[in-house]
Amino acid sequence: MKIGWIGTGIMGASMCSHLIDAGHELTVYNRSVEKTSALTAKGAALAENPAQTARGMDVVFSIVGYPSDVEEVYFGDDGILSAADPGSIVVDMTTSSPDLAIRISRAAEEHRLSALDAPVSGGDVGAREARLAIMAGGDAKAFEKVKPLFEVMGKTIALMGPAGSGQHTKMANQIAITGTMIGMVEALLYTRRAGLDLDALIDVIGSGAAGSWSLNNLGRRIAAGNFEPGFMIMHFMKDMGIALDEAKRMNLGLPGLALVESFYRAAMGRGMERKGTQALFEVLDNLNALR
Repeated sequence: MKIGWIGTGIMGASMCSHLIDAGHELTVYNRSVEKTSALTAKGAALAENPAQTARGMDVVFSIVGYPSDVEEVYFGDDGILSAADPGSIVVDMTTSSPDLAIRISRAAEEHRLSALDAPVSGGDVGAREARLAIMAGGDAKAFEKVKPLFEVMGKTIALMGPAGSGQHTKMANQIAITGTMIGMVEALLYTRRAGLDLDALIDVIGSGAAGSWSLNNLGRRIAAGNFEPGFMIMHFMKDMGIALDEAKRMNLGLPGLALVESFYRAAMGRGMERKGTQALFEVLDNLNALR
């Protein structure tokens, strides 16, 4: 298939690379051109803007940073909707607002396009190893056409409902992760204070009821003192903000999410916005050092 790909960051570059390896014809775009070099070296064509990325393609994927970036990529003067061919499918894999996903879907219909919102979970490791969970919202026929491409990038793939449903599913995913993260970090802080080996602890409890993706993957990074991003704090802050806004709209209180958001806000205040989400460990460790 002829595929346009917008966004070649920590996760997008790996996801796009798998599609090239699968034999598809890729055209890529990223605001920071240097982040496309590995993909163009593998044969991808380089576009100058989102419109050029979308023109003449069967499917156009986007995975960018923030809802404002999604807005620009789709609705800007050189955006996807200005150039995508009628009958093509646009797929936003950014974690973004459900309302924006619905707006894109409606605008796509006006341009005789199909749209899916399909955020992912699995972090940099899941992207590199093509083991992502992909949660989609939108038209069932479009989903079936794109599913073989999703299967190149992920292992767990589901259509959750109409437009916006993929984003709502990702919000539920992020809400669950926030609670898991604070529990995991507190457990490892306790472990270190008790004089135990972090890796040995993860070996034991990671295979039992306390086991989780966060513990078995990000916990290992904490044990190694590695706080480089598989997923940046500033992007997780964005996700938590969307989830809290959606919860407020539903008149739903989520005190656990609000608590974790406050700790990550403290991390942002310490200039840690580009560190990995596992750096919550450092935030709580520093707070305890003041006790």
